[in-house]
Amino acid sequence: MTEHNHTEHNHTEHNHTEHIERVEQHVEHGFGPVWDATSRVLVLGSMPSPKSREAGFYYMHRQNRFWPVMTALFADLDNHDDVPGDTPDTRRAFALRHHIALWDVISSCDITGASDATIRHAVANDITPILRGSQVTHVFTTGAKAGQLYRRLIAPNLDAQQLDTKMTQLPSTSPANAAARLPDLIAIYRDAFRQAGIVVND
Repeated sequence: MTEHNHTEHNHTEHNHTEHIERVEQHVEHGFGPVWDATSRVLVLGSMPSPKSREAGFYYMHRQNRFWPVMTALFADLDNHDDVPGDTPDTRRAFALRHHIALWDVISSCDITGASDATIRHAVANDITPILRGSQVTHVFTTGAKAGQLYRRLIAPNLDAQQLDTKMTQLPSTSPANAAARLPDLIAIYRDAFRQAGIVVND
């Protein structure tokens, strides 16, 4: 009897958690960009997932393929220590070491869980300080929503400031994009980075 009640309690808790995740919330980004004067590319997501906001860093959901893709493209194959690791500090160091800047299109928005499709009332980040203070010549967005919001909210501001920065929309590395296999993502990202003049691994 006790075991049955405990099971019911867990089931109720699980349903309650699912219900909370489905409620629309107003979300602030919560942490700043990663970049320095030597950054050559800027990778923009849409908005950090709940897991990434909790960790205070980019692409921290354990099933997100972003860091495996970056490892395949940039890790020094002769240096086994040149890996992103799994902490914000090691991943930040890896990105900067390989001249990759990271941020997101959105500064704040209303969103349900981690679903880009539910994003409303988005306010954009201002990426001009990064473009003016670094060697970034190309922006990559990860996912359709990030690309759409970049074109709507960021590109007009760059045009107004006469900043001619090219943007390429790449597929999302999120687990929500389950149709995209890791080898496919690596190939697509490799081709896009090469077309932008960035040297990557074969």
